[in-house]
Amino acid sequence: MKPSDGRYSFERLGDHDRESFVCGIGTLDEYLRRQATQDARRKVAAPFVMTDCDGVILGYYTLSAYAVKAAELPAAITKKLPRYPLLPATMLGRLAIGRDHQGKKLGGLLLMDALYRSWRNTSEVASVGVIAEAYDESAQAFYEHHEFVPFADNPRKLFLAMKTIEKALA
Repeated sequence: MKPSDGRYSFERLGDHDRESFVCGIGTLDEYLRRQATQDARRKVAAPFVMTDCDGVILGYYTLSAYAVKAAELPAAITKKLPRYPLLPATMLGRLAIGRDHQGKKLGGLLLMDALYRSWRNTSEVASVGVIAEAYDESAQAFYEHHEFVPFADNPRKLFLAMKTIEKALA
């Protein structure tokens, strides 16, 4: 089941007004304005936006392919995986909600769309899970609330197994 809400659309970044988006974290605001389109064109990251019925960007995220060292993952996760030195994963590189829309649980909707796309893609490109790098403690708490598990050596880097995502979407 794809996450959806009739009031919002989730789509690839296109000809949207990026200049008016402000989440309050300068690097995330500037990324959307100045770098996201170039990253998409160069196939470095796939930016997606959440818009309202007027096409205004409420939030965005990026996805990209990633290889994670098996030794970096929490032991509880690696015991269920093949013993390859590198494992395929999906990187949730950035996730931001506009300042005027924070505190309305839209981050969870945006995350669900990212997880759904990541899971759906595994039918064509393998991925053992989604990795997110939390910008700060608040972002870390957000990911942990959504069942991401922090890496032992870097608690701001978190992992959510594709099996967990699949169960949540069922």
